[in-house]
Amino acid sequence: MAAGRASMNPDNRIKLRHLHCFLEVARQGSVQRAADALAISQPAVSKTLRELEELLCNRLFERNRQGVVLTEAGTAFLHVAGPSLQALRRGIENLRSDEFKAGELRLGVLSSVETWLMPEIISRLHLHHQGLRISVQNGPAVYLLGLLRSGEVDLVVGRLSDSPHLAGLQFEHLYGDELRFVVAPGHPLQNCSSDLLPGRLADFPMVLPLPGTTIRQHADSLLLQTGARLPIRCLETLSNTLARRYALTAQAVWIAPHDAVREDLAGGLLQALAIPANLAGGSIGVCTNPMMPQSVALQWCLEELRTLATHNMS
Repeated sequence: MAAGRASMNPDNRIKLRHLHCFLEVARQGSVQRAADALAISQPAVSKTLRELEELLCNRLFERNRQGVVLTEAGTAFLHVAGPSLQALRRGIENLRSDEFKAGELRLGVLSSVETWLMPEIISRLHLHHQGLRISVQNGPAVYLLGLLRSGEVDLVVGRLSDSPHLAGLQFEHLYGDELRFVVAPGHPLQNCSSDLLPGRLADFPMVLPLPGTTIRQHADSLLLQTGARLPIRCLETLSNTLARRYALTAQAVWIAPHDAVREDLAGGLLQALAIPANLAGGSIGVCTNPMMPQSVALQWCLEELRTLATHNMS
């Protein structure tokens, strides 16, 4: 009985020719124009539509003076048939081009590299491997390194060298990043002399990384070097978007990773203050899990990271 019921399932009898015919008639709004587009006869189109309507137990089109229009049932089926056929076409194209072999890449990305480095890397990967699916997880280092240990991401990129959570993982240095004191154009501190600047920083709001993070340790060290006091008004965040907006609207001083603001500085959206201190901000690198096998997609990503890092240091 089970086999008999399966053979009567209308899904098993709906063919690609039914879907092609239905979609073309829906697109053309005419059986004759659909027949011309499909290079078959009008009776053949009409017969195919009747077969499909019988299988679905619903009328899909109504005739009018201009041709045919979808019924309510036809409109509902259109939302199913169109995406299904498109998905099948994409799958066939990927198989023919071997793009299905590219697989998936799962990235853990710290805020220090989400503005410049990783968009550049992802663009390069998609340029050379169009079928590669890339997903990105954001968050603090301790969270992302936990995902790396459990195999939920393939690698973590960012300022990691000083993290106390690297035990059992493999870290590779890419390049050194610096911190910048940046402000909106026209900020009162922009023309302040370098010897007076540290003493005036506390007069304005300041944007700092979250306490307990590696980049915050570098920012605190930098403030100690300059002798600057911590302002009463502080915004602590790892969100570059929020920090940028606050700096632009609240006369705030943002202690930012250079990678996060390099395009803003080049375009004049932000200006760097002339702070007389060593602005070293730690090592930007990539962390992998030696206990997990490296996929081809992961190897592609590592190659692109090393290439871009070499260019960045030159």
